Amino acid sequence: MNTKTVVNNNIPKVPKLILITGKILQFFSTKLTTNFAVKLFKTPIKYKTPEIEKEMAKKAISKLVFIPELQLEVMVYTYGNATKKALLVHGWSGRGTQLVSIADQLLENDFMTVSFDAPAHGKSKGKTTMMTEFMAVSKFLEKEMGPFEVVIGHSLGGMSVLNSVKQGLNVKKAIVIGAGDIITDIITIFVEKLELKLKFVEKIKLHFYKTFNEYIDDYSGSIAAKDVKIPTLVIHDSEDKEVPVSCAYPIRQNLEQGELLITNGLGHKRILNDNLVINEIITFIKQPK
Repeated sequence: MNTKTVVNNNIPKVPKLILITGKILQFFSTKLTTNFAVKLFKTPIKYKTPEIEKEMAKKAISKLVFIPELQLEVMVYTYGNATKKALLVHGWSGRGTQLVSIADQLLENDFMTVSFDAPAHGKSKGKTTMMTEFMAVSKFLEKEMGPFEVVIGHSLGGMSVLNSVKQGLNVKKAIVIGAGDIITDIITIFVEKLELKLKFVEKIKLHFYKTFNEYIDDYSGSIAAKDVKIPTLVIHDSEDKEVPVSCAYPIRQNLEQGELLITNGLGHKRILNDNLVINEIITFIKQPK
């Protein structure tokens, strides 16, 4: 089964200047090339915010919250007012308002939502980030604004959800949408897009190991899923061109209480606004544990 994923390098075309810079650095210095690639890997792209998300931002209570573990501020959105709460985690190059259609239906079903712009995203501070920082924000918000009944994550946010639950995020249910799997595959495709030699896959992995003293593949979706014991719904589209649907199956297989929903023709982002998908999410949340 091919589990190659594209999670945080979904740029349609890498600018020529970046490609040329990478090739020049590659000729002169392995270390400089590795540092260049690592920085790019950690830098999200800021896209224009759709109007539907702007409406959520207007209605929500928005405030910058200082995250002590990261020593920076992130924008947090509190949407609606109810006794039950859901935590929403967006994907790479997304925003805390990206799951607005899901948030609206949660509100209709007596759930308020808490979401955030991850570091270096949206209105949050920072220029670079990693999945571990998504996790740090989630855990801090649980402590300060929880407890949460359910956590929902999209793309890299889905991988973050699996890893956060593995590390103790205390929720009753989890939902991951379009989540990636093996991190080595993510790095491999990233290196290929930069048109660098494949030896830089291992160089980048070694850089992260030296930085965090952890193997980056331990954060892969299917590996984290082995330690997720709560009911978890895995949703993926068969025509997702950013994160192949093949990633969903090993994640589901490794979950103790997993359910799988495969859609057709919705891709990576439109799946977040599909009424049938959102109805399935609400049904899953309402099911007795």
